Amino acid sequence: MEKLLSGKYTPYFETESEQLFLGDTFELLSRMKKESVDMIFADPPYFLSGDSITCKGGKMVPVKKADWDSVAEYKEKHAYNRKWIRRCKRVLKPEGTIWISGTFHNIFSIGAALEQEGFKIINNITWQKTNPPPNLACKCFTHSTETVIWARKDEKKGKYLFNYDLMKERNGGRQMKDVWTGSVTKPSEKKFGAHPTQKPEYLLENIILSSTKADDVVLDPFCGSGTTGVVAKRYGRYFIGIDNCEEYLQVAARRMADMQQVLEL
Repeated sequence: MEKLLSGKYTPYFETESEQLFLGDTFELLSRMKKESVDMIFADPPYFLSGDSITCKGGKMVPVKKADWDSVAEYKEKHAYNRKWIRRCKRVLKPEGTIWISGTFHNIFSIGAALEQEGFKIINNITWQKTNPPPNLACKCFTHSTETVIWARKDEKKGKYLFNYDLMKERNGGRQMKDVWTGSVTKPSEKKFGAHPTQKPEYLLENIILSSTKADDVVLDPFCGSGTTGVVAKRYGRYFIGIDNCEEYLQVAARRMADMQQVLEL
C-alpha cells in the first residue's frame, strides 16, 4: 500500500493491504500525509485504572490495565484527547469520518474535544452488552453499555459516506437504530492473545461497512490487538494501525496473518 508516513518509519508488520507501526501515536500521526485517510476508528485510553474495580474469574479485583490507562486529572485527560483528535483531523480526508469508543470515564471529554477541534457529531451509538461482568460491589447499576461517537469534519459542505441501504439490509430490511446489542468479545477472537479493552468484530463490521467502501484507508491510532485491521482486511479495505505496545502488535500481526489465510482458502 502507499507510504503515508514521512521519514524513516519502518512498519512493524506490513502486507499489500495493511501496515502496523510500533511507536507514539502523537508522533506518528504528525508524520502522516495530510488528508490521506478515509475513516478513523479509535479506542483511546479510558483512564479508569486505579480506583475502579471489576470482576475477573468471579472475583472482585482492582482495574489495572496498564500505565497508559492510569487515572488522570480532568484537565490532563481533556488536553490529551484534544491533542490526538487534532492530529487525527489533519490526516482525515475532507469527507472522512471518525468513530471513537469509550465509557463514561472518558467519553464526555471526547465529545467536547471533538466539537472544540472542529468536528460535528453525527450519531451517538450505544453498545449494549448482553453479558457484561457482574457488579460485585453492589453500589451502583451494572455497567452494561459503552458509547461510540461518530463524527465528521465540520466543513461547509458537510458531505460524508453513509451506506444506508447496506445497513438496512444487514438489519433485516429495517432502518438500523443507534443501539447495537450483542455479546462482549468471544474467546475465539482472542485465540492469538487478548487486549483488556478488545472490541468484538461485529461492532467493527457495523462501523467499517457503514462508512467506508472497498479500497478505502482505515486508520486506528490505538489499534491494540488489531480488531479494526482484521475487519478492514476481511472487507477489502486498507489498514494502518498504531500502538505503543509490542505485545499487542504481535497479536494484531498474527490475527491479520490468520485472516489472510482465511481469505486465500
